[in-house]
Amino acid sequence: MNLRIAILGTRGIPNHYGGFEQLTEHLAPGLVEAGHDVTVYNSHSHPYQGKEWKGVHIRHAYDPELWIGSAGQFVYDLNCVLDARKRKYDIILQLGYTSSSIWGPIFPEGTMILYNLDGLEWQRTKYSKLVRRFLLYAEKLAVRYSHFTIADSPVIQTYFRDKYGIESEYIPYGADLFSKPKVGLLKTYGYSPDSYYLLMARMVPENNIETILDGFAASGCQRKFLVIGDTATAFGRKLVEKFGADERIQFLGAIYDQEKIHCLRYFSRLYFHGHSTGGTNPSLVEAMASQALIVAHDNPFNREVLGGDAYYFSAAEDVTMLIEAPADGVVEDGMIRGNQRKVMGKFNWPKIVAGYEKFILRSLSIYNKGKGTYICPI
Repeated sequence: MNLRIAILGTRGIPNHYGGFEQLTEHLAPGLVEAGHDVTVYNSHSHPYQGKEWKGVHIRHAYDPELWIGSAGQFVYDLNCVLDARKRKYDIILQLGYTSSSIWGPIFPEGTMILYNLDGLEWQRTKYSKLVRRFLLYAEKLAVRYSHFTIADSPVIQTYFRDKYGIESEYIPYGADLFSKPKVGLLKTYGYSPDSYYLLMARMVPENNIETILDGFAASGCQRKFLVIGDTATAFGRKLVEKFGADERIQFLGAIYDQEKIHCLRYFSRLYFHGHSTGGTNPSLVEAMASQALIVAHDNPFNREVLGGDAYYFSAAEDVTMLIEAPADGVVEDGMIRGNQRKVMGKFNWPKIVAGYEKFILRSLSIYNKGKGTYICPI
């Protein structure tokens, strides 16, 4: 069965932003290779202005976020939905619900709506109480206006089952195993293998960046600490102001070159992953694929992905202790190999793409029989 599939909810492909874009960059061409007609909606300001990418149709929609801030996301999502209403897609895959679910009443009739529920957005501490109440409302709307749902973590899956009584399909993010590290790439930054720690994340409070850097700053370690991420945000500027005087801590800004990112992770002494909300975080799976030795924030999401193949921290003191502790080569090599096995067996892109296609086909069969009844558990 060849289907017309539209993917909404991202800034667009190729990826220049984050996790959903990374997913779409692999999923959309994979569905094309499986014989489907796939369209991805891109922001009009996306660096890639072509109408096709790897066989995927690209439609640009007006996105005023650069000028009016976060409110622009609602306008962009509305523009994507209005355009999709004209196209007669079989399926709309909506990635995330933060600014899209309010447009549920105008989703096109006769099109199956499939939501990837992402994380528990209303729990993110970067938002005010008023915004968090709205996000909880948006979550309810996403459940109401989706025909079927996807959860990228068993923890998220259980949450939606317990709270709303719906079944969602568990499909995590994927990664490609990285096996060709180039020491020469480190020279671009003036580093050598094992001479630095690394953190890569959006500069937001719930990623525990300040806690991690507090722990490092309190240590007597002379290695460098590299921070990758856009610091042109209020919280990012706060971090630079607080830690910029420490010559060991270096803010490198955002880096999107995947080979450079893989090499930086591969050659780091420790890779810190502070994300505390959401489901299976893409950057965590990619760090596993990069053969990084991971120190993760101790929460159910990270525990579910990593199991015993990582160090964990809850407070700055834990970070200090881990940094000052002697290395245990045997144990740490075992952690790295364990995470490689997870990527090969569970978090690989061919398996994720196949999982999406299988779920789409199965859901569409139920949708057609039920004439579009919302929240069809499977």
